[in-house]
Amino acid sequence: MWDERYSGDAYLYGIEPNDFLCDHVRRLGPPPQRVLCLADGEGRNGVYLAELGHAVTSVDASRVGLAKAARLAEAKGVTLEILQADLTEHVFPAEAFDAVVSIFCHVAEAGRPHLHRQVARALTPGGLLLLEAYTPDQVPRDTGGPDTPDRTPTAAELEAAFADFEILLSREVERDVQEGRGHTGAGAVVQFIARKPR
Repeated sequence: MWDERYSGDAYLYGIEPNDFLCDHVRRLGPPPQRVLCLADGEGRNGVYLAELGHAVTSVDASRVGLAKAARLAEAKGVTLEILQADLTEHVFPAEAFDAVVSIFCHVAEAGRPHLHRQVARALTPGGLLLLEAYTPDQVPRDTGGPDTPDRTPTAAELEAAFADFEILLSREVERDVQEGRGHTGAGAVVQFIARKPR
């Protein structure tokens, strides 16, 4: 499905980074931090972080999306480490990343506990998780995101999954999301930032 969506020369979500990420990127710490970008698709967020000087690993299930991410990185003069993987199954190395960035990463509910455990495993002590995703309230809208609530997390779910983290921000809000032709208006989102215990 995602290979098909990412086919063609245009970037589905544009090439500009996510607003929420930009607003909070300083929380990641001074570059270079080792950053894992989940579901990075065509690479707009990973490339942005690499431009800031971070060492970025972009992971996605789509071979086509990651190929476009690599082209975008080359055009911007930066380097991404590219990893094609199913996030509901992949096992990341322990304590390999200083930050995990998860922007509109929507996996099925059955696979999220595994992914949450892997995020906790992959982060170094004191490492940061920065996440924005659509909530179930987004499903009836035609402005982007999954078409079933099964793929949308809530703040309560994230707070429970990362209960042993220091939760710095956890809220569900409505905001205007304008990102290419994929995200095109008012969106119901969860925004979550948490730090792994040292």
